[in-house]
Amino acid sequence: MHNRCVAALLWLFVVASPAHAQSGAGMTSEAATRTVTATRATGPIIVDGRLDEDGWSISSVARGFIQTEPREGQPATFDTDVRVIYDDNAVYFGVTAHDSDPSSIVVTDLKKDYAVDASDAFVVVLDTFDDGRNGYQFATNPAGAKWDAQIGNEGRDFNVNWDGIWSVETTITETGWVAEIVIPFRTLKFADRDPQTWGMNFRRKIRRLNEDSFWSPLPRIYGLERVSLAGSLDGLRGIRAGRNIRIKPYALSSGSTIGRSATRGDFDAGFDVKYGVTPGLVWDFTVNTDFSQVEADEQQVNLTRFSLFFPEKRDFFLENAGVFDFGATDGGFFGGFGAGAIIFGGRQNRSPQMRLFFSRRIGLSDDGSAVPIVGGTRLTGRAGAYSIGALNIQQREQGSLPGANFTALRLRRDIFANSDVGIVLLNKDQSGPAYNRMAGVDANFRFGFLTVNGFAAKTVSPTGATPAEGNEYAARAHVNYQDRTWQFRGRFDAVGSQFNDELGFIPRRGVNNEFAFVGRAFRSSWFPTWLRELRPHWEMDMFTRQDDGSLDQRLQDFHLPLTFSDGGFSEIGWNTNVEVIRAPFLLNAQRRVMILPGRYEFTEYFGFYFGNGSAAVTPSLRYSVGNFYNGYKRTYQFGPSVRPNERLSASLNLQINDIDLPGVSYVSTLTSARVNYNFSTNVFLNALLQYSTDTQQVSSNIRFNVIHRPLSDFFFVYNERRDERSNVRLDRALIAKFTYMVAL
Repeated sequence: MHNRCVAALLWLFVVASPAHAQSGAGMTSEAATRTVTATRATGPIIVDGRLDEDGWSISSVARGFIQTEPREGQPATFDTDVRVIYDDNAVYFGVTAHDSDPSSIVVTDLKKDYAVDASDAFVVVLDTFDDGRNGYQFATNPAGAKWDAQIGNEGRDFNVNWDGIWSVETTITETGWVAEIVIPFRTLKFADRDPQTWGMNFRRKIRRLNEDSFWSPLPRIYGLERVSLAGSLDGLRGIRAGRNIRIKPYALSSGSTIGRSATRGDFDAGFDVKYGVTPGLVWDFTVNTDFSQVEADEQQVNLTRFSLFFPEKRDFFLENAGVFDFGATDGGFFGGFGAGAIIFGGRQNRSPQMRLFFSRRIGLSDDGSAVPIVGGTRLTGRAGAYSIGALNIQQREQGSLPGANFTALRLRRDIFANSDVGIVLLNKDQSGPAYNRMAGVDANFRFGFLTVNGFAAKTVSPTGATPAEGNEYAARAHVNYQDRTWQFRGRFDAVGSQFNDELGFIPRRGVNNEFAFVGRAFRSSWFPTWLRELRPHWEMDMFTRQDDGSLDQRLQDFHLPLTFSDGGFSEIGWNTNVEVIRAPFLLNAQRRVMILPGRYEFTEYFGFYFGNGSAAVTPSLRYSVGNFYNGYKRTYQFGPSVRPNERLSASLNLQINDIDLPGVSYVSTLTSARVNYNFSTNVFLNALLQYSTDTQQVSSNIRFNVIHRPLSDFFFVYNERRDERSNVRLDRALIAKFTYMVAL
């Protein structure tokens, strides 16, 4: 039956795609009419949030923003005027965001890489190669907070951890707010031609109305990263990228204590170098790499037989990370709404999706502790129609863990209007005869609202490293169709039991996975004013064993999400689960709770609410109840956040799992608290406190950060873990780190 469902969905994709592909092409034609010509500055520009230099008065103006939310295709509620001028060193954007009631402007944060959608905001995207695929985004709010990102393949690669050198100053006036943005040419990559024509688009967020509008109009289902629908910036003449050499040394002093041992002091130093080989390729070097300033991982509760997934947070591996993505698929309608360690979402016991390249395998042990990195190099960027990624890292020996060398090579070739094909090679060599290698090919095709992609990969390891049975291959075929109203998805994965990817995250092997999703969006004039959209959906996720074709697990979800006009979100539904356990697994290590072999069928009923993220107080609630293996489970989640002003925010997140199983009943509690204080747009204090009854440990991570010059920081970090039962401190570390970036 499930095979027939997937086949029917695939047939529907094929039948439905041509008309919608034509619709997408029509939008491109319309967007191409939006053009603004940059004006060369007649004198120096002082970036002070006031557009009073002569150059601004003679420049052309981009205006006429069109809504996507809430009334797609209608003019924006308030006008936005954008002027563009440039000189030999930089491009400048002068933004006048009109507003009839400036006292109602919403500003929630000052920190770097703030939550853009929680405030009034202005965002610019620049497609500097004018290829309709890649670009840079820069955002600010009325208080001058900064956010930037690098995008590739129209959002399939989205790197919010990219940091560029740029400046902004803002002013709130009697008629709205003004932003003056300067982006040096050395921050950007662009082709060596004259004159320059770039793709460009702007987005304005009016938060109290929860309204989004764009200069070059977009369908509601797309965001600013859809640069193939952007307008154009013309008239840039006689400009050149800088030499683009960045040298960033660091010095670090720390003191640490383990248990009752004496405090041990340490001093360390290292550096990173970034060199622009060509206008599109960047070569990075790192020596004695250090990540001590990175925020601690959020703890999670594991109620499955699979490993937990923790996201990458280290800057070196986050920058240009999208280049190394392999076999990725487009997401569904909704993801989780998270605050701290707790993720609010429809289903919370699904195994994580596999990732063929997972950078946390480098420089981190299985328990998440740091392993020293001697150094490494990385070459990333574009050369014509090719995207290139090459990474090599040498990891130092530590204790019983041998030294290792890691290599990742990635090459993608653009084809057609917005598609690509590529290859990947991964290699891990350890001291001695141990090695692990993976090679794969992938293809990604986009035709209007239809996306088709897939990959095939093979691993090679020494004899005995994997089970004797099975094969060393993994493959995927995936189809996604999404327009304003409907979304259909189908996916088939196969992972052999001998597929041993030690540079990836592979939750389970020796299985085939069939996935199907159907969703429908409803918007209507008869909805009450507080309700913006209903989006019911069904999805099925089924795993079967390759050795005998028997069922391993089948999940089905029936959900009804509601999107509210103020930006809040709610969802109700039920999740069914059929799971065949062939070997006992440890559900709770602290209490030695085991799930024994057998076939289990159980259903969870849930509801959650995530409030308006721009409000002074944002409630977040989730409750679920139902059978759990051969017992019963109730889950309570509570996650309020308080933001009295743009400087101070705090949140408390609590997750309680009340579990009854034959012979054992227990309550598992995970608590986390965050406090953030922004002294300015360059000085921040963050604290994360966590407690879990499963580990009975209290952990704290306190970070003070001063950005003393562009991309140069001072960090003061305090980490501590304490055993709650004995009130004994397990470890403590105090770290001071100074970085200084020199750009040539």
